[in-house]
Amino acid sequence: MHLIRLSLLGFLALFLTPLALHAVWWLSHDTAVAWNRADWSSARLLPSAAAKSEAIVHVYAARTGRWKGIFAHHSWVVIKERGSGSYTRYDKVAWGRPVKIDNWAPDARWYGHHPTLVGSVEGPAAEALIPKIKAAVARYPYNRSGGYAVWPGPNSNSFVSYVLAAIPEARIALPPTAIGKDWRDQTFFVGRTPSGTGLQLSIDGLLGVTIGWIEGIEINVLGLVTGLDIRRPALKLPGFGRIGLDTVV
Repeated sequence: MHLIRLSLLGFLALFLTPLALHAVWWLSHDTAVAWNRADWSSARLLPSAAAKSEAIVHVYAARTGRWKGIFAHHSWVVIKERGSGSYTRYDKVAWGRPVKIDNWAPDARWYGHHPTLVGSVEGPAAEALIPKIKAAVARYPYNRSGGYAVWPGPNSNSFVSYVLAAIPEARIALPPTAIGKDWRDQTFFVGRTPSGTGLQLSIDGLLGVTIGWIEGIEINVLGLVTGLDIRRPALKLPGFGRIGLDTVV
């Protein structure tokens, strides 16, 4: 009984309380416009593709729309081959054929929310990654109508996590608020983290533990993540995301 009480208090302190606090803050600040009235324009984070000759691989994230923004970010991948005059953006969404290519500007706002650069690789290292990214997108198994589930996955963040697992050398980890990033196509998954620097246990993306140098220490309960980043000291909290030094999102 004592252990159950401690577990409940821990869940309240580490998961429900920060989520409730973020919900209050979010609902008092977010404009909550409908998707057809939201700003989906470029946030002008990237220079024109022609102005930058080297190859790039960028991963972005932005808060999702309306009440879902309390919990989650939407993430996507942007690439540009060396010498190319254009960027290519990969997202996964809920309608039609889920994986979308260049449906929005590479650095566009999402539901009006400003995107943040989660991780990047540029130059010759990016050149080596781009063929692997294209191959991962091509073979992604949930790119048919009906192959999307908001929670626990497969969703936009599950897709980006799948792509990142194909390029562990990029050493990019999605933010703790990328709900669905821990979903795998096995109900019970034990294996390497997407960065290849640690181990992950995940039960249908709803319960799990991740320990890795790039990902940090994360405990997942119902898709909500709490934990610590050791490499770049930070606290990870449901709703708020990553709070600390060199904060990404």
